[in-house]
Amino acid sequence: MAVQKSNFRRLLRTVESLADLGPEMTAERDFAQTARAIVSALLQAGSAREVVLFRFSDKPSMLTSIASEGFALMPEPAIIPLLPKHVYALTAARGPVVLSSNSYENFLSSNGNVAPELFKCIAPLKVGGKLVGMAALGRRQGDALYEQDELEALDLLCHYIALGIQNQALAQTLAQRVSENLRLMASLHGFYDTALEAFAAAIDVKHVNIHGHSLRVGRYAAGIGEAMGLEPNDTGALRSAGYLHDIGKVAVDKRLFGKPTSLDPEEFREMADHTIVGHQIVSGVQFPWPRIPEIVRWHHERGDGSGYPDGLMMEDVPMPVRIIALADTFDAMTSERPYREPLSVGSTLSEIVRLSPQKFDPTAVHGLLVQIRRDAVGSNRAPFLADRMSVNIAPADVDQLAATLQHKITHGRLYLT
Repeated sequence: MAVQKSNFRRLLRTVESLADLGPEMTAERDFAQTARAIVSALLQAGSAREVVLFRFSDKPSMLTSIASEGFALMPEPAIIPLLPKHVYALTAARGPVVLSSNSYENFLSSNGNVAPELFKCIAPLKVGGKLVGMAALGRRQGDALYEQDELEALDLLCHYIALGIQNQALAQTLAQRVSENLRLMASLHGFYDTALEAFAAAIDVKHVNIHGHSLRVGRYAAGIGEAMGLEPNDTGALRSAGYLHDIGKVAVDKRLFGKPTSLDPEEFREMADHTIVGHQIVSGVQFPWPRIPEIVRWHHERGDGSGYPDGLMMEDVPMPVRIIALADTFDAMTSERPYREPLSVGSTLSEIVRLSPQKFDPTAVHGLLVQIRRDAVGSNRAPFLADRMSVNIAPADVDQLAATLQHKITHGRLYLT
């Protein structure tokens, strides 16, 4: 399976739209302004020329337009009465639907003040299985048909947009508004995770031996942060950063991922440049987590200055970057590569401890040891390694590694004083 550059760019634009819509969805402002931002995001996600956003109301069942763009003859407001069969069909739809001459009457009534034939694709907006609205798209650039890539991009946005419409329709008492905004924010963060998981899978698709790498790095980093006592918002940011840390690899020649021997200097430079390319990609996106760009650029830096691309020393590298660097290294060492078999968990931890604190932050390494020990004794509610590999190290051996790490840190401090 190969990821086309145009598809990847569309996915990136969709994530950018999600980032841009976040403040709009939860701001205390006229919803008309938010609706215009939503329409703009839908136009981009579907590569469409025409979009109209509808709100659904019951008793009587009806779609009423909130905002539109591109349609020359769209009334304000556009109204489409719905029969029970239309409400049922829209509610039952599992995502955006491409319309044809045979399917208009299944979803829409022609009794309103707008002709359903103007729409080429519809995307029902639902919250908790309940219909709250609909996005309707008209013609595309060049009158092209809506294909699977556009439908998937629209689907990423639909639940997110539905939450915003639902929130706007709530009763306007202060207590309800505050409560629902908090619920909305929680939902939005969860939806960011879902969208970025899809993005992480796209990043890793070039090479069979790294499938799932970005997802695992995100999970490992969040687990290490949790063991270090970080707040849930900070561990969530680490998870998202892990999903995106290798985004620059989309620009690396696929042949380098499968090479069974060491990379020559020119090939290594091309591979190493994924940190710079990735930084350029994410720097233009306003994520809820401000450290994403520096994590993408610096996750191959090492504490002794031997890393790349900037040769930073430990004190110059922020803690979130150190955590991602450790999670990335742990997964790389325990994963198969064309030129070697995967290392065991025990061998990997021994090597990481040996290289600490020179290359890896000892506090982060201790957090990793804590999570591995919890797996070894079965005390993690969700396994840190998620059954990807067996925990072939005894708790006593993890304790010994932790003691060795502590001795190295203490010894170093005594030596310096």
